[in-house]
Amino acid sequence: MARSSLFTFLCLAVFINGCLSQIEQQSPWEFQGSEVWQQHRYQSPRACRLENLRAQDPVRRAEAEAGFTEVWDQDNDEFQCAGVNMIRHTIRPKGLLLPGFSNAPKLIFVAQGFGIRGIAIPGCAETYQTDLRRSQSAGSAFKDQHQKIRPFREGDLLVVPAGVSHWMYNRGQSDLVLIVFADTRNVANQIDPYLRKFYLAGRPEQVERGVEEWERSSRKGSSGEKSGNIFSGFADEFLEEAFQIDGGLVRKLKGEDDERDRIVQVDEDFEVLLPEKDEEERSRGRYIESESESENGLEETICTLRLKQNIGRSERADVFNPRGGRISTANYHTLPILRQVRLSAERGVLYSNAMVAPHYTVNSHSVMYATRGNARVQVVDNFGQSVFDGEVREGQVLMIPQNFVVIKRASDRGFEWIAFKTNDNAITNLLAGRVSQMRMLPLGVLSNMYRISREEAQRLKYGQQEMRVLSPGRSQGRRE
Repeated sequence: MARSSLFTFLCLAVFINGCLSQIEQQSPWEFQGSEVWQQHRYQSPRACRLENLRAQDPVRRAEAEAGFTEVWDQDNDEFQCAGVNMIRHTIRPKGLLLPGFSNAPKLIFVAQGFGIRGIAIPGCAETYQTDLRRSQSAGSAFKDQHQKIRPFREGDLLVVPAGVSHWMYNRGQSDLVLIVFADTRNVANQIDPYLRKFYLAGRPEQVERGVEEWERSSRKGSSGEKSGNIFSGFADEFLEEAFQIDGGLVRKLKGEDDERDRIVQVDEDFEVLLPEKDEEERSRGRYIESESESENGLEETICTLRLKQNIGRSERADVFNPRGGRISTANYHTLPILRQVRLSAERGVLYSNAMVAPHYTVNSHSVMYATRGNARVQVVDNFGQSVFDGEVREGQVLMIPQNFVVIKRASDRGFEWIAFKTNDNAITNLLAGRVSQMRMLPLGVLSNMYRISREEAQRLKYGQQEMRVLSPGRSQGRRE
């Protein structure tokens, strides 16, 4: 008996030691690792009012020197329930979105254009250096060092963790359009369920504020005031000592007399170090496909993790119907960094009059932004009541709550969307077609559920042979 007890104690000690070792080895940057997996989001303190969903348009627009920013109302009942916020940046050619960081993780979908971005990850080395000989030829022995510069293009999904500053630059000849989703109830945000943007430069207008706060500012006569960057509130002498600079440069650092707002026009001499594709990579197509080389999830450290995935290209589709359209997804299996921010996304394309089968998301809210075309969308709640039945047009946002059932039918022009999910592995449950709830139920159960014959139950179960994306069918023909 004594030997048995001793053996049990030793096994328990080894198990506990192993668990503690794993905790100690966890990267400090994985700020959500200490939270219980299921409890990675803060709940709304008030009951959600979801009986009348609406397709939302932006409520404010802030002009800048090289573009403009549009924001949705984060005081909106649906956005408050889901704990999300939406922003759209339009950046003109040679426009630079000033560096800054937020209190919530963000996903950015590149709806149009291409460019480069820098993201300053704490603790990572400055691995990019200028050519020393080039600096010397210009009469200076100084060489610049910075973290990795990352190119992006249309269709890319970009990840920005909370508290990490980043900037973006339009290298193209047309406007760059960015759709930004912020998860303000994510556990990484410990302030309040509102998006707060902290800028490192300039004096941008704080358009991220909700309508209620905006109206209070309007009554005080300060609704359009520039708020300043994070250095504006410090005393000059503190900044002079911290950066070892003079007073004139301190005033520049604070953004005094800077009226360009958050998107500025870049001078001709703007240069950053970015590896260009050589002839061998260009001929082999390796440069374009390089993001797929490490999709097994075995990245070395946070400094080398991929922070983007292209979900716009047709060959990346997870579901494809040659007559109906396609759907692509990005989750932590395909983009491991999403496990840290606990988010995922879905890109959908419907051809003319095609349909998405009725479905719901098991474990997350879905925030759908229409990138092109329009569709009729219906959403049904747990009471079997329609909470939305209307058109969603290009540029509008519709929040679809967790477990609410949705169906979409594209117009003659087709329909394309990006849906942001508040879970890193969002699960979709279909209610019609292959691999759906109907296919999982025995015929006897179906016939008794609906008081129908066995033959009718068989038609109901096996009548639809397509999966999720449905071709224009018989009902469409009858309507015409």
